[in-house]
Amino acid sequence: MTTKNERIETGWNFDNSYSGLPKLFFSELNPTPVRSPKLIMFNESLAASLGLDAKALQGPDGVAVFAGNEIPEGALPLAQAYAGHQFGYFNMLGDGRALLLGEHISPFDERVDIQLKGSGRTPYSRRGDGRAGLGPMLREYIISEAMHGLGIATTRSLAVVTTGESVYREIEQPGAILTRVAASHIRVGTFQYAARWGTVEDLRALADYTLQRHFPEVAERSKVDDAENRYLSLLKAVMKRQAELIAKWQLVGFIHGVMNTDNMALSGETIDYGPCAFMDTYDPATVFSSIDADGRYAYGNQPHIAAWNLARLAEALLPLLHDEEEQAVKLAEDAISHFVELYYENWFAGMRAKLGIFNEEPEDESLIEDLLSMMKKVGADYTNTFRALTVDKPEETALFGTEEFVQWYELWQARRGRQQESAADAQQLMRSSNPALIPRNHRVEEALEAAVQQGDYSVMERLLDVLSNPYAHTPEQANYATPPVPSARPYRTFCGT
Repeated sequence: MTTKNERIETGWNFDNSYSGLPKLFFSELNPTPVRSPKLIMFNESLAASLGLDAKALQGPDGVAVFAGNEIPEGALPLAQAYAGHQFGYFNMLGDGRALLLGEHISPFDERVDIQLKGSGRTPYSRRGDGRAGLGPMLREYIISEAMHGLGIATTRSLAVVTTGESVYREIEQPGAILTRVAASHIRVGTFQYAARWGTVEDLRALADYTLQRHFPEVAERSKVDDAENRYLSLLKAVMKRQAELIAKWQLVGFIHGVMNTDNMALSGETIDYGPCAFMDTYDPATVFSSIDADGRYAYGNQPHIAAWNLARLAEALLPLLHDEEEQAVKLAEDAISHFVELYYENWFAGMRAKLGIFNEEPEDESLIEDLLSMMKKVGADYTNTFRALTVDKPEETALFGTEEFVQWYELWQARRGRQQESAADAQQLMRSSNPALIPRNHRVEEALEAAVQQGDYSVMERLLDVLSNPYAHTPEQANYATPPVPSARPYRTFCGT
């Protein structure tokens, strides 16, 4: 398992730069072995993009790694320490049921974390068992791959194994381990942890590492420009990526469900798919998470929560921004004040694209807001409304037939007629901006029930296949675009921890 020839065969090429940080940021330990691991999901296309041997990894040696029963050569397993505001309350956290095996370096020189989720207890488990249930791990696999298909920055899922053991949440369920691939697992909460329990030099080491790993252009620029505040530039660079990310969430109706500061990655990837879901009927107040009783993380609140989380990052960085606290606070506040503007620039650009509009006019904002207002008023399906407009079938929307929509439609057609691009160009822009389908909640539940209750993974595999190219607008996708039947019982998602 650990010979050089074996490593070359499977393709693993581990490095462990994170372990070079001060020791307070992690604890080294191995996964807890499991009884009888079985590979049930494997992402062959992702494996190929990472330069891994898919066939070898699906064999006994590969499964042993995915289960945590074997440590591949070059890996240095560790649990990361971090803190976070959970629903507004600050806590000491850390990887309570996950271990970072190390950083795989692909043949294209891409560095990615390889993490096992559900691999056993760690020093940060508190009262948890360190394990994960099959349903939540399959949910993460489905949604993260759907997000990748939608073109949204995300962690990805390489494999899911069952452990042959049970875990107990509300009910007994099969245990599972997910192998997650991420640009890194550095979070806003990692910086909060350093600011609270580390020294200024610990905080600086983390900031320098993050700059070099995710924003090397900022790190290089600051070396040649003594006037540049590298840590202020780090904050601004993180803000820019988050503005782009959250705008993309909103544009497809994605609701993260638990936007705690420990679930905001500085890389700009979507991370931690717990009680996440996609919105059917358009309503900014939509909440699916069973633990979000007050709607803190509702769909319409996500941009505001992102700004709040970034303010917590800015607070953690204060000692690095300026020697004088008052000046540091001013620099941080000035930077954070631009987030809303950055977000809306991205969101409005995305909404114009969803309506086939290439340029910008002052009336665009009201055109967009009026459409959303009508959608909310009549309970229109968010994805299918834009899908119907894309294929020029307005009669398929819940808005059709109202005088308000007739007037709006005329204004929209006139707006598109004022741009240089042709109607065909506009439709192509809409096709590439409006997915024909999303991972509908009832379809996800259908796949999870078949897999967990019946051991039938074919439903999930078919769903993953259609979600891999959501902008195809093919007849085969039509059945998966159907909204759920109306129900008096609201759809609820659960964290799975």
